[in-house]
Amino acid sequence: MLKRHLLILITSLVCSSAFAQFRVEVSGVGLTQVPIAIATFRGDESAPQKIASIVQADLERSGQFRAVDSSGAAMDEGSRPEVSTWRQKGADALVTGSITRLADGRFDVRMRLWDVVRGQDMGGQSYAVVAGDLRLVAHRIADFVYEKMTGDKGIFSTRIAYVTKVGQSYNLWVADADGESAQSALNSAEPIISPSWAPNGQQLAYVSFESRKPVIFVHDVATGKRRLVANFKGSNSAPAWSPDGKTLAATLTRDGGSQLYLMDATGGEPRRLAQNSSIDTEPTFTTNGRSIYFVSDRGGAPQIYRMPSTGGNAERVTFTGTYNISPSLSPDGKWLAYISRVSGVFKLHVMDLATGATNAITDTTADENPSFSPNGRLIIYATQQQGREALMTTTVDGKIKARLAGQNGDIREPDWGPMQK
Repeated sequence: MLKRHLLILITSLVCSSAFAQFRVEVSGVGLTQVPIAIATFRGDESAPQKIASIVQADLERSGQFRAVDSSGAAMDEGSRPEVSTWRQKGADALVTGSITRLADGRFDVRMRLWDVVRGQDMGGQSYAVVAGDLRLVAHRIADFVYEKMTGDKGIFSTRIAYVTKVGQSYNLWVADADGESAQSALNSAEPIISPSWAPNGQQLAYVSFESRKPVIFVHDVATGKRRLVANFKGSNSAPAWSPDGKTLAATLTRDGGSQLYLMDATGGEPRRLAQNSSIDTEPTFTTNGRSIYFVSDRGGAPQIYRMPSTGGNAERVTFTGTYNISPSLSPDGKWLAYISRVSGVFKLHVMDLATGATNAITDTTADENPSFSPNGRLIIYATQQQGREALMTTTVDGKIKARLAGQNGDIREPDWGPMQK
């Protein structure tokens, strides 16, 4: 793990979910979870995807909901529930629905959300999709429920990217936000590092060593087409997108040491951001694009700094600990997630940027590469759990964690994509 971080720098009670097939493992107890019942969708037993189970796993993983037993309930979107019965079960909300195979082979999925406390219909959705899109439909239903109940956008239909290493084979994967349905975007015999989603959710920038040196590609996920955008003398690494998707920040050694540069996302001549003899790397833009957070050893050890995205004076941000790397900013700019080496192990920390208060929010020891969900409520990171490489999500306070599905192998460098448009 230390070696991996150096490479980047220089170039409870554990209760299994009732829906363990999705490998959601929740640890910790939330304080304000909404109790919700997800009735089995009518027709679910004959469908290739269990819509109600996926919706429930999504909502549980968010940390905002607690599942209420709905076993034995057979209700579709047209059923009006006996609210007193569901109140007695402890539910504040109820989801019902159905899935029907159409004559053309597609599936008709319908759902309805009920406020059990007020006895109110909160609306519904319907989709007609091919079998391959049923998981996406389930995620969109979870997004609908999440937004109706919390007022925040759901992130279950977004995508994540991460890298695995199995033997001498490296794979860049694109998967659902729950880790399922992973598709390989790139396979290489040489390392792939630092995947970074474009704001449009259609492209990934990453570093490939396939030319026996680190160079930066921008890769169109839908078509697989890619373009080489940084292949300057020396190392080209750590790409990060500006919020408008027009600019990449990157670490280049073309003029000597590892320094930060800006360049057009289509390539072209880079512009250096700072002049110093230290190592500057791992840039990330603030949501408004006005500042860049990055890692530098200019103070004698790796720490996180901030400077204007036009260049200029850098301000140190982290002061606790002697080794702080991998900054990730929440979309609202309130939180900074990063990895800190504490007593020789690497732990995920979250800083309240308004107060500077910092907390270690994991009990694992090999955490790496945090990335915020696009609604800022969850953080994805890679770690080792029970001797296995794992993709995890956690709430910002660390109270709810979930282990995601993922490909086998050495899992590293997850990045959470933007909201789907």
